[in-house]
Amino acid sequence: MRLSIDHRTVYRFSEPQARLVQMLRLTPENTHDQTVAGWRIDVDRDARLREGRDGFGNAVTMLYVEGPLDGIAITVSGEVLTSTSSGVLRGAAEMLPPPLYLRATDMTPRDPAIIAFAEEAAGEGDPLARLHRWNAALHARFAVDLGRPEPGLDAAGAFKRAVVTPRDLTHIFCVGARGLGIPARYVSGYALRADGHRATPHAWAEAHIDDLGWVGFDPCSGQCPEEDYVRVATALDAAGAAPVAGSRLGDGEEDLAVDVSVMRED
Repeated sequence: MRLSIDHRTVYRFSEPQARLVQMLRLTPENTHDQTVAGWRIDVDRDARLREGRDGFGNAVTMLYVEGPLDGIAITVSGEVLTSTSSGVLRGAAEMLPPPLYLRATDMTPRDPAIIAFAEEAAGEGDPLARLHRWNAALHARFAVDLGRPEPGLDAAGAFKRAVVTPRDLTHIFCVGARGLGIPARYVSGYALRADGHRATPHAWAEAHIDDLGWVGFDPCSGQCPEEDYVRVATALDAAGAAPVAGSRLGDGEEDLAVDVSVMRED
């Protein structure tokens, strides 16, 4: 499948900023089932861009802009060729050992209520079957809001709600899987959806199974990610895989607008 992606992020500031530094996790990489045919990042200001990697091995672009700055637009566009993999990740470079992804974080605390639900939903059996049941149970329990996530809401808080965002649902999946003793990590990227434009990139999870490797699970759909997904960055939680993160030097408030479009080209 050939997918074209357009992702635009616009910041507006109530007062001019002296300097802006951003880490952009916006560049997908090649795997056995994902080939980047073309990709570019454009900025509507004079800026310095420096390529590198973060601690999780994700490709990053550091963005430096000197002020005065009243706003900035960052636009990503490209095409990615994908193929079916039954959710199994193949051919991706791994920087860290799977047991690292058993760790809890501020956004994915070891919550007893989530773990108890995961143990009940997963039941007994081999790890892959248990994860499929856990994924399906989350899909059945929650309605999904595709809007922007609430800042600071952790998995424990989201679990008490009836409607959650993909970010929150992925956090809950990771907490439950780790509670079952299975390494799990957060994935940010893009997914083809019939509803067209969205206010944020997509999120799903990957869990590590011995003798199989990393396998993707999307509790928003209750299924494994397939050829209609483009994988970009992974981390312990959403903070570590955020598409855009950084700091600014200046007073005042900021207004953020995001528009994501994923289209099938073949």
